[in-house]
Amino acid sequence: MSPDTPSPSCNGGLPPPASVRIGLVSVSDRASAGVYTDQGIPSLQAWLGKALLNPITWVTRLVPDEVPQISAALQALVDEEACDLVLTTGGTGPAPRDVTPEATRAVGEREMPGFGEQMRQISLRFVPTAILSRQTAVIRGKALILNLPGQPKSIAETLEGLPAATPPCPGIFAAVPYCIDLIGGPYLETDAAVCKAFRPKTAIRWTRP
Repeated sequence: MSPDTPSPSCNGGLPPPASVRIGLVSVSDRASAGVYTDQGIPSLQAWLGKALLNPITWVTRLVPDEVPQISAALQALVDEEACDLVLTTGGTGPAPRDVTPEATRAVGEREMPGFGEQMRQISLRFVPTAILSRQTAVIRGKALILNLPGQPKSIAETLEGLPAATPPCPGIFAAVPYCIDLIGGPYLETDAAVCKAFRPKTAIRWTRP
């Protein structure tokens, strides 16, 4: 029996879901200065808390739109806090103060542009200005870092996709668990009613009832 094969005597044949550490970074000059209450981090926690079956440890940061502060936060979440997945919200447009993609690329070892491409495809279903967004994703060590938009509604749409649309438009999170597998992170399990993770058949370790 391989190390990844669940013991038949353990919890009905399946081990409990692995714990995961998730870093959340909200990038906003005004929210970080206390001008208004940040909505990005609570929106991410609400969606991820519903989508994932894994126990989650949250590590959060609220930073201004400055490349050094954003990069430092991302680096610390991966290197010091040992986060497996890091999501940012805000700062991905074309305005001069929108520098989250630059700060993300600065700490990334490999870029994963497909995530940004799919986010723009989802947003284009609603507004033509979606082509102005610059979201991206990178890998640092064994962690995946994702840039997300700043509005709560857009956060949920890009993560979950548009399953009821014609034609349906997949969300980006369906690909996240397998990506984490490939870079050596924990085995993420999702609630299929919220977001069904996609893995090749050879990568599926088990299916919970």
